[in-house]
Amino acid sequence: MRNRQISNKTIQRFNTLGIALFGSLGFTLLGLPLPFLLGPMCACLIAALAGGALRGTDQLGIFMRTFLGVAVGASITPDIVSQLPHMAGSLALVPLFLMVIAVIGYPLLRYGFGFDPATSWYSAMPGGLQDMLVFGEEAGGDARALSLIHATRVLILVVCAPFMIQLVWGLDLSVAPGLPIASADPAQIVLMIVIGFVGWKFFERIGLFGASILGPMIVATCLSLTGVLQARPPAEIIQAAQFFIGIAVGVKYVGITRHELRISVVAGLVYSLVLGVVSLGFYAAILALELAPPLEALLAFLPGGQAEMVVIAIIAGADLSYVVTHHILRIVLVVLLAPIVGRLLPNNRRD
Repeated sequence: MRNRQISNKTIQRFNTLGIALFGSLGFTLLGLPLPFLLGPMCACLIAALAGGALRGTDQLGIFMRTFLGVAVGASITPDIVSQLPHMAGSLALVPLFLMVIAVIGYPLLRYGFGFDPATSWYSAMPGGLQDMLVFGEEAGGDARALSLIHATRVLILVVCAPFMIQLVWGLDLSVAPGLPIASADPAQIVLMIVIGFVGWKFFERIGLFGASILGPMIVATCLSLTGVLQARPPAEIIQAAQFFIGIAVGVKYVGITRHELRISVVAGLVYSLVLGVVSLGFYAAILALELAPPLEALLAFLPGGQAEMVVIAIIAGADLSYVVTHHILRIVLVVLLAPIVGRLLPNNRRD
């Protein structure tokens, strides 16, 4: 019985990889942006909604995320560090950004869609999915609804952002995100693998949120500033990371029911549109105050998933230090403050 279960899981994973590859190929042939991210994401989403038996890639998928942390850390040089004080103005807007989201998001989900207080609050908070699931479940929230609302938020914002960037800035987001692996130093690639794995596991052990990205980023930053790490991961590795991230988002819809589609997914869709409007408002304010270039301002205040926004920033050629610093501050504030405010909310289930 156990061997049969293992075999079924393996078959489901291979089926998922095949569907994801088909999605990437389709996006590439159609010339659509981010084919290695959006292709697998959309293909797996469609297959999941059609009732397909998909399965995520578990630890392998998480490990591939570590290269995004390495890419960010490798981009942080002494010159970039010297520019950090110039971010203070827009960083100061992040707490206000979260307050506006909370004031709008919680009543929308609580009274507009009828979710219980815990589910409404932790679904409204644009933090890491895993952190919000843990906090929400501990507070008595609906884990499935939380997962679907956050997955829909990430899906909608990440799908819309590249098309908006192409429309406004005319950037080609289907190009390779860096130099080919054939031109990379093999020793540097080995170093990146070690940085990714050690940074991920060490910081995961000590309980850092988003350890698969932030852990390698911290280690890579230190080695980049000291000159040990001298390059970003090559294009093929970044594309592979995109591929597994796309799968991770798409498979969250496996087993979805009509009721969940009608309530949780629609709630996530509506909330994503609201978040988009709020983000554009802060984007306009930053431009008016001349606090940052347009592309960086958009990516910094668009609360998609951290990994997904890093991918878009890398391929769009945005200032990674600016974009990532704002997302880290957002997530830190949510992780620290959301449980405190959550304890003040009523503890009753859906009424």
